[in-house]
Amino acid sequence: MIEKRSSDQSRTWAVRDRSVVPTNKTRARAMRSAPTKAEQKLWWHLRHRLELSGSHFRRQVHLGRYIVDFASHQLKIAIEIDGGQHAEQMNRDALRTKFLESEGYRVLRFWNNEVLENIDGVLEMIRSAILPTPTPTPPHKGEGSS
Repeated sequence: MIEKRSSDQSRTWAVRDRSVVPTNKTRARAMRSAPTKAEQKLWWHLRHRLELSGSHFRRQVHLGRYIVDFASHQLKIAIEIDGGQHAEQMNRDALRTKFLESEGYRVLRFWNNEVLENIDGVLEMIRSAILPTPTPTPPHKGEGSS
């Protein structure tokens, strides 16, 4: 809806109807208010144990037509925690991953039981995805050969 501010001003302002909430936004809010045990655990650890610069994660993030469990926009990392139903929807998950990668995100997927039973291993995998791998410097001319 477009309306004019007043008759003496010629600028036109767009007014957003805040009573209409997109379906995915409502769904994301509902998912944030009722997380799974694995989501709760990983969220706590992302906030309290993963202290790396630029590792600000958000939960139940709306990216395109998808909602990802956790995402860091700055790092371009999306984390998905998959339950048993994901074993039956692998094609849908592949399409979702393809879309997220086309948007520049690196997708990390973990099973619920991985998060619940091996949180240190999960955090280590996330850290390794965040931190750049140092490349060894090549030897100087004449060095490195025996």
